[in-house]
Amino acid sequence: MSSTSPTKIYLNPNCTKCRLSMQLLDDKGINPEITEYLNEPPSVDELNNILNLLSLEPRELMRQHEAPYKELNLANKSLGRDELIQAMVDNPILIERPIIIHNGKATIGRPPEKILDIL
Repeated sequence: MSSTSPTKIYLNPNCTKCRLSMQLLDDKGINPEITEYLNEPPSVDELNNILNLLSLEPRELMRQHEAPYKELNLANKSLGRDELIQAMVDNPILIERPIIIHNGKATIGRPPEKILDIL
């Protein structure tokens, strides 16, 4: 991702941390490309890219308290990266939020002030 790429945020507009993250970006004069990931889940390729930018494994990006995590037995250690990523694509509620990508770097806005580390 080049420095001319738009800032992206994957968010849930009903999430307080997402709204606070948007306010921080606005305060910095950044108008990000917004993806409401519950309505427009990232593709497998997008999630792979996000995970690589974050230097995380799939489970580290999962909201493990959400019902699909338990229902799909995603804690099962025999599940591989591809299976876990596909579970997030199929059940986007599992994806931790908000995710901000800026100038080839990414972070999870928890707490929202973490965004400042990549701006």
